[in-house]
Amino acid sequence: MALPAIQQELSIQQHNLSWIFNSYVIVFGGLLLLGGRLADLFGPRRIFLLGFLILTLASLLAGVASSEGILNTARALQGAGAALIAPAAMTLLMQLFGARPQELGKAMGFWGASAAAGGSAGVFLGGVFTQYLSWEWVFLVNVPVGLLVLLFSRSILPAGQRSRGSVDVPGALTVTLGLSSLVYGIVQAERGLTGLTLGALVLGVVLLLIFILLQASRRDPLMPLTLFSRPNLAIGNTINVLLAGSWIPLWFFLNLYLQQVLGLSALNSGLALLPMTLAIMALMVGVTGNLIGRFGVKMNLTVGLVLLAGALLLLARAPVDGNFLIDVLPATLIAALGMSLAYIPATILSVSGAKPEEGGLASGVVNTTYQVGSAVGLALIGLIAQANTTTGPEGLLSGFQAAFISAAVLAGVGALVTLMVGGQKRLAQART
Repeated sequence: MALPAIQQELSIQQHNLSWIFNSYVIVFGGLLLLGGRLADLFGPRRIFLLGFLILTLASLLAGVASSEGILNTARALQGAGAALIAPAAMTLLMQLFGARPQELGKAMGFWGASAAAGGSAGVFLGGVFTQYLSWEWVFLVNVPVGLLVLLFSRSILPAGQRSRGSVDVPGALTVTLGLSSLVYGIVQAERGLTGLTLGALVLGVVLLLIFILLQASRRDPLMPLTLFSRPNLAIGNTINVLLAGSWIPLWFFLNLYLQQVLGLSALNSGLALLPMTLAIMALMVGVTGNLIGRFGVKMNLTVGLVLLAGALLLLARAPVDGNFLIDVLPATLIAALGMSLAYIPATILSVSGAKPEEGGLASGVVNTTYQVGSAVGLALIGLIAQANTTTGPEGLLSGFQAAFISAAVLAGVGALVTLMVGGQKRLAQART
Protein backbone atom coordinates (compact mmCIF):
# COMPACT_ATOMS: atom_id res chain seq x y z
CA MET A 1 0.00 0.00 0.00
CA ALA A 2 2.82 2.41 0.82
CA LEU A 3 5.09 1.63 -2.13
CA PRO A 4 4.10 4.57 -4.38
CA ALA A 5 4.43 7.03 -1.47
CA ILE A 6 7.82 5.60 -0.51
CA GLN A 7 8.94 5.70 -4.14
CA GLN A 8 8.03 9.37 -4.46
CA GLU A 9 9.54 10.59 -1.19
CA LEU A 10 12.79 8.60 -1.39
CA SER A 11 13.14 8.98 -5.19
CA ILE A 12 13.34 5.23 -5.80
CA GLN A 13 13.38 4.08 -9.42
CA GLN A 14 10.53 1.82 -10.54
CA HIS A 15 12.74 -1.23 -11.11
CA ASN A 16 14.20 -0.95 -7.60
CA LEU A 17 10.85 -0.99 -5.79
CA SER A 18 10.91 -4.79 -5.50
CA TRP A 19 13.95 -4.53 -3.22
CA ILE A 20 11.76 -3.09 -0.46
CA PHE A 21 10.08 -6.50 -0.55
CA ASN A 22 13.08 -8.65 -1.46
CA SER A 23 15.38 -7.21 1.22
CA TYR A 24 13.02 -8.59 3.83
CA VAL A 25 12.12 -11.88 2.13
CA ILE A 26 15.65 -12.96 1.19
CA VAL A 27 16.98 -12.61 4.73
CA PHE A 28 13.80 -14.08 6.20
CA GLY A 29 13.93 -17.11 3.93
CA GLY A 30 17.67 -17.58 4.27
CA LEU A 31 17.64 -17.53 8.07
CA LEU A 32 14.47 -19.52 8.78
CA LEU A 33 16.31 -22.81 9.13
CA LEU A 34 18.88 -21.23 11.42
CA GLY A 35 16.07 -19.65 13.46
CA GLY A 36 14.47 -23.05 13.97
CA ARG A 37 17.78 -24.57 14.97
CA LEU A 38 18.48 -21.79 17.48
CA ALA A 39 15.01 -22.27 19.00
CA ASP A 40 15.80 -25.96 19.51
CA LEU A 41 19.19 -25.25 21.09
CA PHE A 42 18.49 -22.19 23.26
CA GLY A 43 14.77 -22.51 23.92
CA PRO A 44 11.90 -21.17 21.80
CA ARG A 45 10.82 -18.38 24.16
CA ARG A 46 14.31 -16.90 24.32
CA ILE A 47 14.67 -16.87 20.53
CA PHE A 48 11.09 -15.60 20.14
CA LEU A 49 11.90 -12.59 22.34
CA LEU A 50 15.23 -11.98 20.61
CA GLY A 51 13.44 -11.99 17.27
CA PHE A 52 10.89 -9.43 18.47
CA LEU A 53 13.64 -7.21 19.85
CA ILE A 54 15.38 -7.19 16.46
CA LEU A 55 12.09 -6.69 14.60
CA THR A 56 11.06 -3.77 16.85
CA LEU A 57 14.38 -1.94 16.50
CA ALA A 58 14.48 -2.59 12.74
CA SER A 59 10.93 -1.24 12.37
CA LEU A 60 11.99 1.94 14.17
CA LEU A 61 14.93 2.28 11.77
CA ALA A 62 12.65 1.74 8.76
CA GLY A 63 10.22 4.35 10.05
CA VAL A 64 12.91 7.03 10.24
CA ALA A 65 14.74 5.96 7.05
CA SER A 66 15.78 8.90 4.90
CA SER A 67 17.19 6.97 1.95
CA GLU A 68 16.63 3.85 -0.11
CA GLY A 69 19.74 2.19 1.32
CA ILE A 70 18.73 2.74 4.96
CA LEU A 71 15.21 1.47 4.29
CA ASN A 72 16.41 -1.69 2.57
CA THR A 73 18.89 -2.32 5.40
CA ALA A 74 16.09 -1.96 7.95
CA ARG A 75 13.91 -4.30 5.92
CA ALA A 76 16.68 -6.91 5.91
CA LEU A 77 16.96 -6.61 9.70
CA GLN A 78 13.19 -7.00 9.97
CA GLY A 79 13.54 -10.22 7.99
CA ALA A 80 16.21 -11.45 10.41
CA GLY A 81 13.92 -10.81 13.37
CA ALA A 82 10.99 -12.53 11.71
CA ALA A 83 13.19 -15.54 10.87
CA LEU A 84 13.71 -16.02 14.61
CA ILE A 85 10.07 -15.39 15.56
CA ALA A 86 8.28 -17.70 13.11
CA PRO A 87 9.97 -21.05 13.88
CA ALA A 88 10.18 -20.29 17.61
CA ALA A 89 6.45 -19.57 17.74
CA MET A 90 5.63 -22.78 15.87
CA THR A 91 7.95 -24.74 18.16
CA LEU A 92 6.14 -23.37 21.22
CA LEU A 93 2.81 -24.25 19.66
CA MET A 94 3.87 -27.84 18.98
CA GLN A 95 5.39 -28.26 22.45
CA LEU A 96 2.26 -26.94 24.15
CA PHE A 97 -0.33 -28.88 22.16
CA GLY A 98 1.54 -31.64 20.30
CA ALA A 99 0.57 -34.33 22.80
CA ARG A 100 -3.13 -33.39 22.62
CA PRO A 101 -4.31 -33.85 19.01
CA GLN A 102 -7.74 -32.26 19.48
CA GLU A 103 -6.31 -29.13 21.07
CA LEU A 104 -3.51 -29.04 18.50
CA GLY A 105 -6.10 -28.93 15.73
CA LYS A 106 -7.83 -25.98 17.38
CA ALA A 107 -4.49 -24.26 17.96
CA MET A 108 -3.50 -24.68 14.32
CA GLY A 109 -6.88 -23.27 13.33
CA PHE A 110 -6.20 -20.13 15.34
CA TRP A 111 -2.70 -20.03 13.87
CA GLY A 112 -4.04 -20.08 10.31
CA ALA A 113 -6.86 -17.64 11.07
CA SER A 114 -4.47 -15.16 12.71
CA ALA A 115 -2.20 -15.20 9.64
CA ALA A 116 -5.13 -14.53 7.31
CA ALA A 117 -6.56 -11.88 9.65
CA GLY A 118 -3.16 -10.22 9.89
CA GLY A 119 -2.96 -10.03 6.11
CA SER A 120 -6.41 -8.46 5.93
CA ALA A 121 -5.61 -5.93 8.64
CA GLY A 122 -2.28 -5.10 7.01
CA VAL A 123 -3.85 -4.38 3.65
CA PHE A 124 -6.46 -2.06 5.18
CA LEU A 125 -4.27 -0.33 7.79
CA GLY A 126 -1.47 0.13 5.27
CA GLY A 127 -3.81 2.26 3.21
CA VAL A 128 -5.14 4.13 6.26
CA PHE A 129 -1.68 4.97 7.59
CA THR A 130 -0.35 6.04 4.21
CA GLN A 131 -3.42 8.15 3.45
CA TYR A 132 -3.96 9.89 6.77
CA LEU A 133 -0.57 9.75 8.54
CA SER A 134 2.46 8.89 6.41
CA TRP A 135 4.14 5.84 4.93
CA GLU A 136 6.55 5.78 7.89
CA TRP A 137 3.73 4.54 10.13
CA VAL A 138 3.51 1.33 8.12
CA PHE A 139 6.73 0.45 9.97
CA LEU A 140 6.42 2.50 13.16
CA VAL A 141 3.19 0.72 14.12
CA ASN A 142 5.32 -2.35 14.85
CA VAL A 143 7.20 -0.56 17.61
CA PRO A 144 4.44 -0.36 20.28
CA VAL A 145 3.23 -3.83 19.32
CA GLY A 146 6.74 -5.22 19.68
CA LEU A 147 7.21 -3.52 23.06
CA LEU A 148 3.99 -5.09 24.34
CA VAL A 149 5.15 -8.53 23.19
CA LEU A 150 8.51 -8.06 24.90
CA LEU A 151 6.83 -6.83 28.07
CA PHE A 152 4.33 -9.67 28.53
CA SER A 153 5.75 -12.73 26.73
CA ARG A 154 8.06 -13.83 29.53
CA SER A 155 5.18 -14.05 32.01
CA ILE A 156 2.72 -15.67 29.58
CA LEU A 157 4.79 -18.07 27.46
CA PRO A 158 6.66 -21.12 28.79
CA ALA A 159 10.41 -21.29 28.23
CA GLY A 160 10.05 -24.45 26.15
CA GLN A 161 12.31 -27.43 25.77
CA ARG A 162 15.95 -27.28 24.68
CA SER A 163 18.07 -29.81 22.83
CA ARG A 164 21.78 -30.37 22.36
CA GLY A 165 23.81 -29.85 19.23
CA SER A 166 25.75 -27.26 17.26
CA VAL A 167 24.82 -24.31 15.05
CA ASP A 168 25.65 -24.48 11.35
CA VAL A 169 26.67 -20.83 10.98
CA PRO A 170 28.60 -21.39 7.69
CA GLY A 171 25.50 -23.02 6.20
CA ALA A 172 23.26 -20.10 7.21
CA LEU A 173 25.73 -17.54 5.85
CA THR A 174 26.29 -19.27 2.52
CA VAL A 175 22.60 -19.87 1.78
CA THR A 176 21.58 -16.32 2.74
CA LEU A 177 24.42 -14.61 0.87
CA GLY A 178 23.97 -16.96 -2.08
CA LEU A 179 20.28 -16.19 -2.42
CA SER A 180 20.89 -12.46 -1.95
CA SER A 181 23.56 -12.40 -4.64
CA LEU A 182 21.46 -14.45 -7.06
CA VAL A 183 18.37 -12.26 -6.72
CA TYR A 184 20.48 -9.10 -6.96
CA GLY A 185 21.94 -10.36 -10.23
CA ILE A 186 18.47 -11.13 -11.60
CA VAL A 187 17.16 -7.67 -10.66
CA GLN A 188 20.21 -5.91 -12.13
CA ALA A 189 20.01 -7.93 -15.36
CA GLU A 190 17.43 -5.46 -16.70
CA ARG A 191 20.30 -2.99 -17.15
CA GLY A 192 22.21 -5.47 -19.28
CA LEU A 193 24.67 -8.27 -18.58
CA THR A 194 27.38 -6.09 -17.07
CA GLY A 195 30.38 -7.45 -15.22
CA LEU A 196 28.69 -6.66 -11.89
CA THR A 197 25.51 -8.50 -12.89
CA LEU A 198 27.34 -11.58 -14.15
CA GLY A 199 29.57 -11.55 -11.10
CA ALA A 200 26.56 -11.48 -8.76
CA LEU A 201 24.89 -14.35 -10.61
CA VAL A 202 28.05 -16.47 -10.60
CA LEU A 203 28.74 -15.69 -6.94
CA GLY A 204 25.19 -16.66 -6.01
CA VAL A 205 25.44 -20.02 -7.78
CA VAL A 206 28.88 -20.73 -6.25
CA LEU A 207 27.71 -19.90 -2.72
CA LEU A 208 24.65 -22.12 -3.06
CA LEU A 209 26.84 -24.98 -4.32
CA ILE A 210 29.12 -24.47 -1.31
CA PHE A 211 26.03 -24.57 0.91
CA ILE A 212 25.04 -27.94 -0.58
CA LEU A 213 28.55 -29.32 -0.09
CA LEU A 214 28.56 -28.09 3.51
CA GLN A 215 25.23 -29.76 4.19
CA ALA A 216 26.52 -33.03 2.77
CA SER A 217 29.65 -33.02 4.93
CA ARG A 218 28.61 -31.55 8.30
CA ARG A 219 27.55 -33.68 11.26
CA ASP A 220 24.77 -31.24 12.25
CA PRO A 221 23.79 -29.60 8.97
CA LEU A 222 21.32 -26.77 8.76
CA MET A 223 19.33 -28.71 6.14
CA PRO A 224 20.15 -32.45 5.87
CA LEU A 225 20.03 -33.35 2.17
CA THR A 226 18.60 -36.78 3.00
CA LEU A 227 15.37 -35.00 3.87
CA PHE A 228 14.64 -34.55 0.17
CA SER A 229 14.63 -38.30 -0.36
CA ARG A 230 11.38 -38.46 1.63
CA PRO A 231 8.25 -39.13 -0.48
CA ASN A 232 6.55 -35.98 -1.78
CA LEU A 233 8.80 -33.49 0.01
CA ALA A 234 10.81 -32.47 -3.06
CA ILE A 235 7.65 -32.37 -5.21
CA GLY A 236 5.75 -30.33 -2.66
CA ASN A 237 8.54 -27.80 -2.25
CA THR A 238 8.89 -27.41 -6.02
CA ILE A 239 5.19 -26.62 -6.24
CA ASN A 240 5.56 -24.30 -3.25
CA VAL A 241 8.20 -22.27 -5.11
CA LEU A 242 5.94 -21.97 -8.17
CA LEU A 243 2.95 -21.02 -6.03
CA ALA A 244 4.87 -18.27 -4.23
CA GLY A 245 6.42 -17.10 -7.50
CA SER A 246 2.97 -16.50 -8.95
CA TRP A 247 1.09 -15.27 -5.86
CA ILE A 248 3.47 -12.57 -4.59
CA PRO A 249 3.81 -10.82 -8.00
CA LEU A 250 -0.01 -10.78 -8.18
CA TRP A 251 -0.14 -8.72 -4.97
CA PHE A 252 2.81 -6.53 -5.91
CA PHE A 253 1.74 -5.56 -9.44
CA LEU A 254 -1.99 -5.42 -8.70
CA ASN A 255 -1.32 -2.81 -6.02
CA LEU A 256 0.78 -0.79 -8.47
CA TYR A 257 -1.93 -1.11 -11.15
CA LEU A 258 -4.58 0.18 -8.76
CA GLN A 259 -2.54 3.20 -7.70
CA GLN A 260 -0.38 4.05 -10.71
CA VAL A 261 -2.82 3.23 -13.56
CA LEU A 262 -6.32 3.55 -12.07
CA GLY A 263 -5.19 6.39 -9.81
CA LEU A 264 -6.64 5.04 -6.57
CA SER A 265 -5.36 6.45 -3.30
CA ALA A 266 -3.45 4.22 -0.89
CA LEU A 267 -6.58 3.91 1.27
CA ASN A 268 -8.86 3.00 -1.62
CA SER A 269 -6.27 0.58 -2.95
CA GLY A 270 -6.22 -1.15 0.43
CA LEU A 271 -10.01 -1.29 0.45
CA ALA A 272 -9.96 -2.72 -3.08
CA LEU A 273 -7.76 -5.63 -1.96
CA LEU A 274 -9.67 -6.24 1.26
CA PRO A 275 -12.34 -8.55 -0.28
CA MET A 276 -9.61 -10.86 -1.54
CA THR A 277 -7.88 -11.14 1.82
CA LEU A 278 -11.15 -11.61 3.71
CA ALA A 279 -12.17 -14.32 1.26
CA ILE A 280 -8.87 -16.12 1.82
CA MET A 281 -9.35 -15.99 5.59
CA ALA A 282 -12.89 -17.34 5.42
CA LEU A 283 -12.07 -20.07 2.90
CA MET A 284 -8.90 -21.30 4.62
CA VAL A 285 -10.54 -21.48 8.03
CA GLY A 286 -13.96 -22.81 7.06
CA VAL A 287 -13.76 -24.59 3.72
CA THR A 288 -10.33 -25.81 2.62
CA GLY A 289 -9.88 -28.47 5.32
CA ASN A 290 -13.21 -30.10 4.49
CA LEU A 291 -12.44 -30.11 0.77
CA ILE A 292 -9.04 -31.72 1.34
CA GLY A 293 -10.66 -34.36 3.52
CA ARG A 294 -13.20 -35.12 0.81
CA PHE A 295 -11.21 -34.79 -2.43
CA GLY A 296 -7.58 -35.15 -1.32
CA VAL A 297 -4.50 -33.03 -1.81
CA LYS A 298 -4.00 -33.64 -5.52
CA MET A 299 -7.43 -32.46 -6.67
CA ASN A 300 -7.49 -29.33 -4.51
CA LEU A 301 -3.93 -28.38 -5.38
CA THR A 302 -4.49 -28.78 -9.13
CA VAL A 303 -7.77 -26.87 -9.15
CA GLY A 304 -6.32 -24.14 -6.95
CA LEU A 305 -3.32 -23.55 -9.22
CA VAL A 306 -5.53 -23.53 -12.34
CA LEU A 307 -7.86 -20.97 -10.76
CA LEU A 308 -4.89 -18.82 -9.74
CA ALA A 309 -3.53 -18.92 -13.29
CA GLY A 310 -6.95 -18.00 -14.67
CA ALA A 311 -7.27 -15.06 -12.27
CA LEU A 312 -3.88 -13.73 -13.34
CA LEU A 313 -4.86 -13.95 -17.01
CA LEU A 314 -8.03 -12.01 -16.24
CA LEU A 315 -5.97 -9.30 -14.54
CA ALA A 316 -3.72 -9.18 -17.60
CA ARG A 317 -6.79 -8.08 -19.61
CA ALA A 318 -7.56 -5.12 -17.31
CA PRO A 319 -7.49 -1.90 -19.39
CA VAL A 320 -5.93 1.45 -18.60
CA ASP A 321 -9.38 2.89 -17.77
CA GLY A 322 -10.47 -0.25 -15.92
CA ASN A 323 -13.44 -0.56 -13.62
CA PHE A 324 -12.84 -2.13 -10.20
CA LEU A 325 -16.14 -4.04 -10.07
CA ILE A 326 -15.69 -5.46 -13.57
CA ASP A 327 -11.94 -5.76 -14.16
CA VAL A 328 -10.48 -6.32 -10.68
CA LEU A 329 -12.93 -7.68 -8.11
CA PRO A 330 -13.98 -10.89 -9.94
CA ALA A 331 -10.36 -11.78 -10.72
CA THR A 332 -9.21 -11.19 -7.15
CA LEU A 333 -11.99 -13.35 -5.72
CA ILE A 334 -11.05 -16.17 -8.11
CA ALA A 335 -7.42 -15.71 -7.05
CA ALA A 336 -8.49 -15.94 -3.39
CA LEU A 337 -10.29 -19.21 -4.06
CA GLY A 338 -7.30 -20.57 -5.97
CA MET A 339 -4.82 -19.64 -3.25
CA SER A 340 -7.08 -21.04 -0.54
CA LEU A 341 -7.32 -24.37 -2.35
CA ALA A 342 -3.60 -24.58 -3.20
CA TYR A 343 -1.63 -23.26 -0.22
CA ILE A 344 -2.58 -25.75 2.50
CA PRO A 345 -2.41 -28.82 0.17
CA ALA A 346 1.03 -27.73 -1.03
CA THR A 347 2.18 -27.47 2.59
CA ILE A 348 0.66 -30.86 3.49
CA LEU A 349 2.32 -32.45 0.48
CA SER A 350 5.68 -31.01 1.46
CA VAL A 351 5.65 -32.47 4.98
CA SER A 352 3.58 -35.62 4.48
CA GLY A 353 6.60 -37.81 3.75
CA ALA A 354 8.75 -36.58 6.64
CA LYS A 355 9.33 -38.72 9.71
CA PRO A 356 7.77 -37.48 12.96
CA GLU A 357 11.14 -36.35 14.28
CA GLU A 358 11.70 -34.39 11.05
CA GLY A 359 8.42 -32.47 11.19
CA GLY A 360 9.94 -29.23 12.45
CA LEU A 361 12.76 -29.31 9.93
CA ALA A 362 10.35 -30.13 7.10
CA SER A 363 8.18 -27.17 8.13
CA GLY A 364 11.26 -24.95 8.09
CA VAL A 365 12.14 -26.13 4.58
CA VAL A 366 8.58 -25.40 3.41
CA ASN A 367 8.73 -21.84 4.77
CA THR A 368 12.15 -21.34 3.24
CA THR A 369 11.21 -22.53 -0.24
CA TYR A 370 8.09 -20.36 -0.18
CA GLN A 371 10.12 -17.27 0.70
CA VAL A 372 12.77 -18.12 -1.89
CA GLY A 373 10.05 -18.58 -4.49
CA SER A 374 8.60 -15.22 -3.50
CA ALA A 375 11.90 -13.37 -3.86
CA VAL A 376 13.18 -15.06 -7.01
CA GLY A 377 9.74 -15.06 -8.64
CA LEU A 378 9.23 -11.35 -8.00
CA ALA A 379 12.75 -10.58 -9.23
CA LEU A 380 12.31 -12.53 -12.48
CA ILE A 381 8.82 -11.24 -13.17
CA GLY A 382 9.92 -7.72 -12.26
CA LEU A 383 12.63 -8.07 -14.91
CA ILE A 384 10.02 -9.10 -17.49
CA ALA A 385 7.74 -6.23 -16.46
CA GLN A 386 10.54 -3.69 -16.74
CA ALA A 387 11.45 -4.95 -20.23
CA ASN A 388 7.85 -4.33 -21.35
CA THR A 389 7.36 -0.96 -19.62
CA THR A 390 7.33 2.34 -21.51
CA THR A 391 6.24 5.84 -20.55
CA GLY A 392 2.80 6.89 -19.44
CA PRO A 393 -0.09 4.90 -17.96
CA GLU A 394 -0.31 2.74 -21.09
CA GLY A 395 3.40 1.97 -20.81
CA LEU A 396 3.08 1.01 -17.16
CA LEU A 397 0.06 -1.14 -17.95
CA SER A 398 2.03 -2.98 -20.62
CA GLY A 399 4.63 -3.95 -18.03
CA PHE A 400 2.00 -4.98 -15.49
CA GLN A 401 0.22 -7.12 -18.09
CA ALA A 402 3.47 -8.91 -18.90
CA ALA A 403 3.96 -9.52 -15.16
CA PHE A 404 0.48 -11.02 -14.73
CA ILE A 405 0.93 -13.31 -17.74
CA SER A 406 4.33 -14.47 -16.51
CA ALA A 407 2.91 -15.22 -13.05
CA ALA A 408 0.06 -17.15 -14.69
CA VAL A 409 2.63 -19.28 -16.50
CA LEU A 410 4.30 -20.17 -13.18
CA ALA A 411 0.95 -21.18 -11.66
CA GLY A 412 0.17 -23.23 -14.76
CA VAL A 413 3.51 -25.02 -14.56
CA GLY A 414 2.72 -25.82 -10.93
CA ALA A 415 -0.59 -27.38 -11.98
CA LEU A 416 1.19 -29.42 -14.67
CA VAL A 417 3.76 -30.66 -12.17
CA THR A 418 0.95 -31.79 -9.90
CA LEU A 419 -0.78 -33.60 -12.77
CA MET A 420 2.43 -35.25 -13.99
CA VAL A 421 3.07 -36.89 -10.63
CA GLY A 422 -0.60 -37.44 -9.88
CA GLY A 423 -0.42 -41.10 -10.76
CA GLN A 424 1.64 -41.82 -7.67
CA LYS A 425 -0.66 -43.43 -5.14
CA ARG A 426 0.91 -41.79 -2.12
CA LEU A 427 0.44 -38.33 -3.63
CA ALA A 428 -3.22 -38.89 -4.32
CA GLN A 429 -3.78 -40.22 -0.83
CA ALA A 430 -1.98 -37.45 1.08
CA ARG A 431 -4.73 -35.96 3.22
CA THR A 432 -5.16 -34.17 6.50
